[in-house]
Amino acid sequence: MRTQVLIIGGGPSGLLLAQLLDRKGIDTIVLERKTRSYVLGRIRAGILEQGMVKLMRKAGVSERMDRESYVHDGTVIACGDEQFRIDFTKHTGTPVVVYGQTELTCDLYDAREAADGEIIYEVEHVEINDAKSDRPYVTFQKDGIAQRIDCDYVAGCDGFHGVSRQTIPLTVRKEYEKVYPFGWLGILSETPPVHHELIYSSSERGFALCSMRNDNLSRYYIQCSLSDRPDDWSDQLFWDELKRRIPSDYADKLVTGPSIEKSIAPLRSFVTEPMRWGRLFLCGDAAHIVPPTGAKGLNTAASDIHYLYHGLVQAIHDNNNEGIDRYSERALARVWKAERFSWWMTSLLHRFPEQNAFDLKMQSAELAFLQSNNEAQSALAQNYVGLPY
Repeated sequence: MRTQVLIIGGGPSGLLLAQLLDRKGIDTIVLERKTRSYVLGRIRAGILEQGMVKLMRKAGVSERMDRESYVHDGTVIACGDEQFRIDFTKHTGTPVVVYGQTELTCDLYDAREAADGEIIYEVEHVEINDAKSDRPYVTFQKDGIAQRIDCDYVAGCDGFHGVSRQTIPLTVRKEYEKVYPFGWLGILSETPPVHHELIYSSSERGFALCSMRNDNLSRYYIQCSLSDRPDDWSDQLFWDELKRRIPSDYADKLVTGPSIEKSIAPLRSFVTEPMRWGRLFLCGDAAHIVPPTGAKGLNTAASDIHYLYHGLVQAIHDNNNEGIDRYSERALARVWKAERFSWWMTSLLHRFPEQNAFDLKMQSAELAFLQSNNEAQSALAQNYVGLPY
């Protein structure tokens, strides 16, 4: 087999890139380790920056998103019973969009199938070869049979544990990482959201987040120990703890119910440099991870896709390599700003095991400054709705 752009990873990043390139007449093949149903079973965030929304529209897959998504003009920050609102539209003129990543990925799968885009599922032993040459190729096994695809470019959209980043030699690759000493216990419940906007809550007992997918599907999180397991937390224990960590006026009206999904996610900040090696380009979680506090994971992947899509179109249609030559530089400049914001939000709102009395006072002072200072709220809003590409 042969294609112009081989995409490793059938998550939202890889599918979006394939769909965008297809609309420019550029051939792609997507390789995915799992099945479509497995990918769609992953529960992920649902806050979209306007840059991601515009890419979905450009890819021709925004109809359901535009019809069913929710526009949020702000968010609530709370500490104990104290709370204040960050007004996104006041500070930036731009809202964010709430639309579940599962729904977005489903839309992209449907679009690729409608366009007869080739996606090969359940591949094993993927290897990227000759990435530094102008004739890279990828080998893999499907149903125990060895196969090979020749291509012009390889897009590594296969996540933190994928083969793409590991293909770049350690003599070239430099990695930066911070692992946080806690996780997020999250549940999904078929209950109405406690508030029409997200609530980020800091408390003496730890962080909590009240989020939603739609009018009768809520997503809630609490900070937990890394040694915890989902089975350690009954639904009742979770609801009781959540109520202790959010302002009482929300706790009093919280509608509880059985969880339909429960999981614990560890938190880390991670970046690898460079994001390009020859004709191999890393995108999304293959190159960087953010803690979910700032809602930047999928959105930062989208900015990678923006830069790579434009660079590949320029190279293939115009024989101009400026875009792909500067891909890593441009992507990383924005990635590090997203990493900074996510690290700051995480540091501001969580309780850390090593914190002393001074550290806690600094957190309180930072929150008080944010509550009272218009410029500080504007800076948060600018980062939350998404920095420009």
